[in-house]
Amino acid sequence: MSEEREISVNLKDGSSYTICVAKGALATIGEKVAALKPCRTAMIVSDETVGPVYATLVKKRLEEAGYEVYDALVPSGETSKSVEIASELWQELAQRQLCRDDLLVAVGGGVVGDLAGFVAATYMRGIDFVQVPTTLLAMVDASIGGKTGVDLPCGKNLVGSFHQPIYTCADTRCLRTLTDEDWANGFGEIAKSSVVCSERSFYEWLRDHAEDLCAHDDQALEEVVARTAEFKAKVVEQDATESSGIRECLNYGHTLAHAIEAAAGYGEIGHGRAVAEGMRFAARLAVQVLETDTDFVAKQDALLDSLGLEELAWTCNPDRLLKLMKGDKKARGGAIRFVLPHDFTSWELVEVDDDLLMVHLSAWCEAKEKLVEAG
Repeated sequence: MSEEREISVNLKDGSSYTICVAKGALATIGEKVAALKPCRTAMIVSDETVGPVYATLVKKRLEEAGYEVYDALVPSGETSKSVEIASELWQELAQRQLCRDDLLVAVGGGVVGDLAGFVAATYMRGIDFVQVPTTLLAMVDASIGGKTGVDLPCGKNLVGSFHQPIYTCADTRCLRTLTDEDWANGFGEIAKSSVVCSERSFYEWLRDHAEDLCAHDDQALEEVVARTAEFKAKVVEQDATESSGIRECLNYGHTLAHAIEAAAGYGEIGHGRAVAEGMRFAARLAVQVLETDTDFVAKQDALLDSLGLEELAWTCNPDRLLKLMKGDKKARGGAIRFVLPHDFTSWELVEVDDDLLMVHLSAWCEAKEKLVEAG
């Protein structure tokens, strides 16, 4: 096992938890969790892809630490983030007679983490849970910060709750089994974080190590997971429930991204690629709205390209995208809000007028149509 990087998340309500990042971190998960939660029973929630590979190992470690452990597998993919699947898990917990003192353990990517976290937040009005992220996206984003939830047919993450884990274990060995799309999903969120992070050194490090990351270099991967987790932990510490505006920076690129994902059908376009497209769109919108320098746009484009996040060859009716944006949970009173960059490290939350937004969406859709035609 490589040397563990421990990142503390210290919340304003006095609670805290640790994010452990290391190659081989799962070797000690049983003893770490038992020290935090000496309860009788744990339920592992995983999916049909990850479960046979990693949930089995987690179960063994927890049993060695003295837990009675049950398993629950859900179908792989975004469609499992539903009220129906959540209801099945509530029933499973009740049938197994888990109580408020017991534990839920999410082993998988962001879908499993969001779903299991939501079930933990709502079962018996809240039980403790542990995050074991197995994808790059989950390690750098979904497993940190306590956002849990499920999707509705009309929008992503529209039902959910803030519920912080008591421990997050990111074993970078799990990244060995990722698909190309999994890598893209993680790189999209990492790129986003590097743009809105208050320290420009994050962007500069990512720019200089993009080739190593695309080659899946172990040392570079551990470093980027730790850097991104440290950034998000600092944001969450200041604004755990997205109430002061500080946490809004994490939504950079997501206003258009969520509309793209919904319009295409969840799972058809990867989250990371949609976020990258949303970042490109927001940067160009910022040139007009905030007079952001076009040099920033070029540098951000180059960063995304270097991480394999090329422009999407996909298009949609701009009216459809506008409607989806208005239904997004980030909208307020029908007004669509964007996180727009002034430059690296500097951003602003801006309400964008529908007419201006339609001009940019129409231009974006037209450009995408040409990409699609070019094949």
